[in-house]
Amino acid sequence: MSYIGRFAPSPSGSLHFGSLVAALGSYLRAHSLSGQWLVRMEDIDPPREVLGASDDILRTLEAYGLHWHGSVLYQSQRSQAYQDCIEQLLSNNQAYYCQCTRKMINAMGGVYDGRCANKLPLHSSGGIRVRNSAKVNHFHDINRGEVCVEQTFAAEDFIIKRSDGLYAYQLAVVLDDAFQGVTEVVRGSDLLEASCRQLSLYHMLDLPAPTWLHLPLACAKPGFKLSKQNYAPAINIKAPQQSLNAALSFLGQAAVDIDDTDVMLSQAISQFSLADVPKQAEIILPQTY
Repeated sequence: MSYIGRFAPSPSGSLHFGSLVAALGSYLRAHSLSGQWLVRMEDIDPPREVLGASDDILRTLEAYGLHWHGSVLYQSQRSQAYQDCIEQLLSNNQAYYCQCTRKMINAMGGVYDGRCANKLPLHSSGGIRVRNSAKVNHFHDINRGEVCVEQTFAAEDFIIKRSDGLYAYQLAVVLDDAFQGVTEVVRGSDLLEASCRQLSLYHMLDLPAPTWLHLPLACAKPGFKLSKQNYAPAINIKAPQQSLNAALSFLGQAAVDIDDTDVMLSQAISQFSLADVPKQAEIILPQTY
């Protein structure tokens, strides 16, 4: 099977250094295996999105020489596929409506206890949760090794459609990765535990699951990852060479000669070493990055 990887940003702001690390890591992994590298825009949460951010992200990737294969997939155009899956799960009694609030779940100890699953009659509105019959609590990560999560987390009936009508990330990412034929997911370690929920969905939907490779997070201080919500500065679109080498260094890779970005990336691909990618969950950046 040919390798297919992807980078899937959300258009909630400009790409920052942490985004560049994820994009570059997935790009190098795909190209070092002579595979395809796709870009998908995860634009299914309008309240968090910034007008024009999708186009800005794509322009930034191009400025950094990170050219993708095929067309960009926009999750906002996939609503019918998500809804069809939810209807199937509901009709098979593999999902149900839930009206529990966050306050109620906090009172349960922070983990939803499944109380709406057996309520008679069942709710006919609210958020929609999957009846988590798979309860996957461990998997092998190519970079991190064996990953295990708490059984209470693994067994929770999690949300697949929010009460405000928006589709949940866990459902959309599984359906889209399967739709695009993604064979390996390379992304930040903030989504390490979420992989178990996604694997549960792959199992329940009888879909082939990808392999997983989680990269360390770029953090300003312990537990504080760079993110658009934390106002991480945008990377320089006019002079990308320095940021490319900084991202390579972050990923444990040898520096490349300062040149045209395509030449730099070609060199980076040729000397890419998975064994040198750091295995820790996060790396604290110096004050200037």
